[in-house]
Amino acid sequence: MKNIIKQILVLIVLIGFLVLPYFVFAQSPLDRMKNVATEGGFAEAKETTLSEVLGVAVNAFLSLLGVIFIILMLIGGYHWMTAAGSQEKVDKAINTIRRAIIGLIIVVGSYAIWNFILVNFILK
Repeated sequence: MKNIIKQILVLIVLIGFLVLPYFVFAQSPLDRMKNVATEGGFAEAKETTLSEVLGVAVNAFLSLLGVIFIILMLIGGYHWMTAAGSQEKVDKAINTIRRAIIGLIIVVGSYAIWNFILVNFILK
């Protein structure tokens, strides 16, 4: 009997946590839906500059390099965990992880340089 009461109380608390954000909205989601039928919904055409296109391309490239870093770290960790005491496999895994970290440092540095150039020279 105590177990059932405890489960019911936990369920009530969890439902309370799910419902609580509804009461802290500054504007109800239903109020925002009233404007859908009255507004046209068309965005104004905006001219895309070369720097914006270049920025999107650089950000996409750096994101791809970040994914490659994660994959290399997983591969290095897998090889290290499955080395089974073989020093050659452990050394290979450590070299993979080191190279991935060096690559990440280069990518983060290039992103910092690109962001500095973009903000201070191109967008000014």
